[in-house]
Formats: sequence, structure tokens, C-alpha cells
Amino acid sequence: MTISANAQEGTWSVSVETQQAKEGGFQSTIHVKHVSPEGDFERTFHQLQAFAVEREAVLEGLREGMTWIALKTTRTIGV
Repeated sequence: MTISANAQEGTWSVSVETQQAKEGGFQSTIHVKHVSPEGDFERTFHQLQAFAVEREAVLEGLREGMTWIALKTTRTIGV
């Protein structure tokens, strides 16, 4: 079974879907999106860690995406 989830904060959104990891367990693909008058921004990345439980992969994927947004909005990282 594949689980997906999303979260929004202002003009930012994170969506996550899981897939089975090659080494066993589950990993997520994380999509971060920002909509603004200056232009839309999208970034997709994959979790490196595999989780035994699919639900944990989804929750960690959302956490990683929201952390990425926090770092981007505070200008800690520039991509």
C-alpha cells in the first residue's frame, strides 16, 4: 500500500508519498512547493533513511519537508 500526505504553511506546501525501499522498509519522496508573484518554486527529494513502518516514513517525510521550508524561509539555505 502507498500512503501519501500533505501539509501547507502560508504559500508553501509539502506533499509526500511512500514507496518500498530496495533494502526493505519504506522511504518517501518529498515535494516542496512555493507559490509567489515572483514565480513558483518546486523541489523534489528522496528520503535516505528507510523505515520499517510506512506511517513513520510519511511522518518523517513531512517533517523533513517542513524543516526544509523553515531553513529556506530564514535564508539559512539557498537553492
